[in-house]
Amino acid sequence: MTRPITAGVDGSPESAAAAAWAAREAVRRALPLRLVHVGEPASDTLALAADDSALAQWAGDLLADTEQEIAERHPGLAVTTDVLDEAAPADSLLAAAGDAESLVLGSRGHGVIVGFLLGSVGQQVIAKATRPVVLVRADDAASADASGRDVVVGQEGEPEDSAAAMEFAFTTAQARGVAVRAVRAWSLPPVFAYSPGSLELLDDAGGMEPYEKKALATALAPWRERFPDVAVREHVEIGSAGQVLLSVASDAQLLVVGRRARRTAIGSRIGSVAHAVLHHAPCPVAVVPNV
Repeated sequence: MTRPITAGVDGSPESAAAAAWAAREAVRRALPLRLVHVGEPASDTLALAADDSALAQWAGDLLADTEQEIAERHPGLAVTTDVLDEAAPADSLLAAAGDAESLVLGSRGHGVIVGFLLGSVGQQVIAKATRPVVLVRADDAASADASGRDVVVGQEGEPEDSAAAMEFAFTTAQARGVAVRAVRAWSLPPVFAYSPGSLELLDDAGGMEPYEKKALATALAPWRERFPDVAVREHVEIGSAGQVLLSVASDAQLLVVGRRARRTAIGSRIGSVAHAVLHHAPCPVAVVPNV
C-alpha cells in the first residue's frame, strides 16, 4: 500500500504552510497527498458562533479550497480530503499518522505548539505517533527552495538508536537533491562513569572526540552505501544535543531528530532533544520514532 503524505489543516496560517510543505514533499517523492481536518476552527470566534452544521460546512469548504489551491500549484498531484472525528482529536490524528508516510502539522513561531493542536493534543500526537511527524511554521517560505541547504539529522548512541531518523533524512535529502549534515553531540562523562572497558575503547580511539567521530562514521556507513548519490557532511561537537543541533540548523531546510518509542511511568514523552528543537528551530522539524 502506498502511504500518503498527510497534512492537518484548520484555517490558520500555520496549517496553510504545513499543507504547502506536504504538497511539495508529495510531488518530490511521487506520493499522494491527504488533507485532514479535526477539531474546531483556528478562529475561536467562528467556533463559538457557529452550530454543528455550520462548522461541518466550514470544514468541508476549507478542505475544498485548500485542495483547489494545491491543484493549481501542483497539477497532477493526487489529493484526498477527510474530516476526522472531532470527539477524540488526538486519537484521530494518531490514526491518520499511522496510515501516512508522514504527518505534517503547523506550529507557531518559537513557542508552544498551537493552531488546531491545542493543549495536550500536539504533545500526544508527537509523543505517540508511530510515523514521522513534521512541524512547519507559518513563516516557512524559505523551505520552498530546496537548493543548497542541507537536511540536518541528529545521531546519538549506537547506530540502531538513530536508524529511523537517518533513513528519513537520507530519503528526504535524495528526493530534494541536497546533502545530509549528520550531527553528533558529546559531553565529558562523570568520573564514576568510566570503567576499564570504556577507558580501553577511548585509548584505542585516541580520546573522546576521535571516539565520537568514529561512532558517527560507523552509524553513517550503511546509509552512505544505500544512498551513494547523497553527499554527507559530518559534524561532531561537544555540548548538549539540543544546543548543538540548533546551532547547526541555522541554515538548514529541515531538521530531523529521533524519538525513542517507549513509554514511561507517566506515559509517552517527546524527549528533551526533540522538545528543545521543536521550540527553537528556525526551520521545519521532523520527529521520527525509532520503532
